[in-house]
Amino acid sequence: TYAEDLRQMIKSDDDIPAFVCHFYNFYFAHMAGGRMIGKQMSKLLLDGEDLEFYKWDENVNELKSRNKEAIENFASSWTREERDRCVNETPNTFKGGGSLNGYLFGGSPH
Repeated sequence: TYAEDLRQMIKSDDDIPAFVCHFYNFYFAHMAGGRMIGKQMSKLLLDGEDLEFYKWDENVNELKSRNKEAIENFASSWTREERDRCVNETPNTFKGGGSLNGYLFGGSPH
């Protein structure tokens, strides 16, 4: 399963760049696109009520900026091979996200 794939990645230092790719893509997808989708769905279905999932104790843009900087600092010492490993993992983040969405909507997690 996708969850098991992620668990395996964090067990090996060699797979940390791949894991960071998954984290980065999901984090920023939810912090940007997810917030826009949530706002629109709230308008359409909930009379504009803000969902708790989209409430933050601080400025979201500042939070995104700090986290982006932290990730970039973390990855700044990576070798070319590690950077390539991170970038090449991108299609798998979308595949994993798709399987997760399928599971959440009653389908198979694969």
